[in-house]
Amino acid sequence: MIRLVNSTQSYAWGSRTAIPGLFGLEPSVDPVAELWLGAHVSAPSLAQAAENVRLDDLIAADSRAALGEDVQARFGSALPYLLKLIAAESPLSLQVHPHIDRARSGYAEEDASGVPLDAAHRNFKDRNHKPELVYALTQFEALCGFRAPRRAAELFAGLDAPLAKELSGVLRAQPTAEGIRAAFTQLLEPESRPNAAAIHEVAAACAARLAVGSPSPRADRTVVMLNQAYPGDPGVVTSLLLNPVTLQPGDAMFVPAGGVHAYLSGLGVEVMASSDNVLRAGLTPKHVDVVELLRNVDYVAAPPIRIAPETFHGATKVFYAPVDDFELSVTTLPDAAGADETHPLPGRGPRIVLCLEGEMTLGTSDGTLLTLSVGQSAFVPASDGRLTVCGSGTLVQADVP
Repeated sequence: MIRLVNSTQSYAWGSRTAIPGLFGLEPSVDPVAELWLGAHVSAPSLAQAAENVRLDDLIAADSRAALGEDVQARFGSALPYLLKLIAAESPLSLQVHPHIDRARSGYAEEDASGVPLDAAHRNFKDRNHKPELVYALTQFEALCGFRAPRRAAELFAGLDAPLAKELSGVLRAQPTAEGIRAAFTQLLEPESRPNAAAIHEVAAACAARLAVGSPSPRADRTVVMLNQAYPGDPGVVTSLLLNPVTLQPGDAMFVPAGGVHAYLSGLGVEVMASSDNVLRAGLTPKHVDVVELLRNVDYVAAPPIRIAPETFHGATKVFYAPVDDFELSVTTLPDAAGADETHPLPGRGPRIVLCLEGEMTLGTSDGTLLTLSVGQSAFVPASDGRLTVCGSGTLVQADVP
């Protein structure tokens, strides 16, 4: 077991208080949007061995011991997942993550074109897909996946704005995935995207509908809120095509590659395939590539994928995502007289553990112990075998199924 030092990302949509406050720290000067725990080349954690060493380098030096034979055979010498804390104080971009085949070909194309890896306009930072799971620590608001076409048509039809009426007609004429595709591309493609005035008209119509008792207050409030944050952005109206999601603390949602989504607010834990590939179409000051995003979108209407946990030895909830790259477990040991009692942790192979609350002591089969207090984390190589934990608090763990 090796303690980690992790880096933060200071994106504009982040919070100065959420992640620092979780760890009992004072508000930060700049917004803290994400805390990264992993070995992705963009921001690898540092392993506190004899001297600090990048976690990706430590794993590569002896990948069989670090990852285990099975994980190494499936994923090579790289850690397959990335664990994060995410704190959204304002909405994130309207985005999609690519499927793995497109990630590989897109990375090769940008390399061949000489686009630097750190260029702001580069789409593909690595060759990997990026399915992800988010676990809510506070109430977490999001948009994820497409609504049923007929429901989206109803939302647009009830708005007194020309663009809304037009989009309702598109969806009523084709109440299928093709109709969703037509409406979505009309809103976003450079040749057809509406101007800012048309977006403001839809937002004003939503506000007017709210004032008289909207039948869809949540959808209308989201449009009004997004237009305040990103005035005139077509992504504002696109929100009416998407499913609204509220995760309560302890809830989890899976977002597959190709799934269009936007996180709106809240604090959560994310685990994903080890990738930084994000394709954006709006609601952001960052690089937008509508053509590439549209190339990767899955247009089939479906409800958000909520993941129900399985309970392991009474103390641990395990969230099994429908991918091979990662799974997430959350262990909670209450303040009690039995705080010295050890509990087995699920999972094998390479693990990253993070203490979110209290103080937890990890133990290996050879008797090695490591105590983590709130905010502290560790990498557990496959060679350490099974883990136990004791103490009181909450611990999250990412590992490979």
